[in-house]
Amino acid sequence: YLKFQKKLEINRKRIWRLMKENSLLVEPNRKLKARRQATTHKLRSIEPNSLWGTDMTKIMTNEGWAYLHVVLDRGSKKLVGCTLSRMSKTADWLDSINEAVNMQFPNGIKDTLKGNIYLVSDHGSQPTAKKYMDSVKELGFQQVFCSYCNPKGNADTERII
Repeated sequence: YLKFQKKLEINRKRIWRLMKENSLLVEPNRKLKARRQATTHKLRSIEPNSLWGTDMTKIMTNEGWAYLHVVLDRGSKKLVGCTLSRMSKTADWLDSINEAVNMQFPNGIKDTLKGNIYLVSDHGSQPTAKKYMDSVKELGFQQVFCSYCNPKGNADTERII
């Protein structure tokens, strides 16, 4: 502001020094920082139908934005479910999960599956929605979230997108 609006010859280091001398800087409060743990590093499975990843991307079309929701079996690297929709709502994410379950387990997931399938996603508003989490739990999935600011946590699914 001082440099461009008021045309004063001043740089940011001088401003910072003056603010520090006059106690105008805000100290970071490290007590408020949320502690997060990465859990995806423990999930190094190569068995099919034991670790799935899900994510969404948007695509520009002639008619506007479209949202592609994908579900990837990380054991077989197979795209097991995907949906394309005009919006990216929780129901659209659930449609891709339901398609994946119906394709992989045509006789029903609870009778076929002896253990849990881990479902890896990011911390978006849709995968953390109560409706989504309840539906995924009812299907028998154990939901796992990638750590924040870590693109490697869901790398296989990101690579598909």
